[in-house]
Amino acid sequence: MRAGAAPASLSALQEPLLRELAERGVTRTFPANAVIVNEGDTTDGLYVVLSGKVKVFLSNENGKEVILNVEGPGEYFGEMTLDGGTRSASVMTLEPSRFLVVPRSDLEAFVAAHPDFAMGLIRKLIARVRVLTNNVKSLALQDVYGRVTRLLQELAVKQDGKMVVAEKLTQMEMASRIGASREMVSRIFKDLARGGYIETAGKQIIIKKKLPLEW
Repeated sequence: MRAGAAPASLSALQEPLLRELAERGVTRTFPANAVIVNEGDTTDGLYVVLSGKVKVFLSNENGKEVILNVEGPGEYFGEMTLDGGTRSASVMTLEPSRFLVVPRSDLEAFVAAHPDFAMGLIRKLIARVRVLTNNVKSLALQDVYGRVTRLLQELAVKQDGKMVVAEKLTQMEMASRIGASREMVSRIFKDLARGGYIETAGKQIIIKKKLPLEW
């Protein structure tokens, strides 16, 4: 089925271009925990998240994985299809999700005809390179404690005068994001809680005071 228009939930800056892009794509729906693309797959197009949420990750033969990013409505992945290479990462739905899928040939024509979209694409790729560069630096130069506190600080938002990690993450998911074991993350959380630095309320994490640079 051809997609009619981008949803109203998309930001005002994105919506006009995405409405036009929608005319070139098809909509696809997937249940939760469905693998949309696998690392190494032949590229087939750009995916725009219309609803739901996905994780972008790398994994090895033993099933160990590292989460690169989490994308929600209005975000997109698969732009590296433009070079004709294979998928550089896998993508799985975290909840029931709907996508606009734009074939590579249509994407190339759209980028050529819309310099504003092309610049946005370039900025997004630059931002991702910066994130990956920081992640490599963190893995190479920070211990696990440093990576845990860096992730907490990046995810924390101010709510009712408190710094809260509102995103519901299990310790296993956090471990996957920072390249560590769940056991090590659990140990650090217990130490931080005993020290009065953090508090868990349901699946939310409240940062009660500035986290120490070292432990």
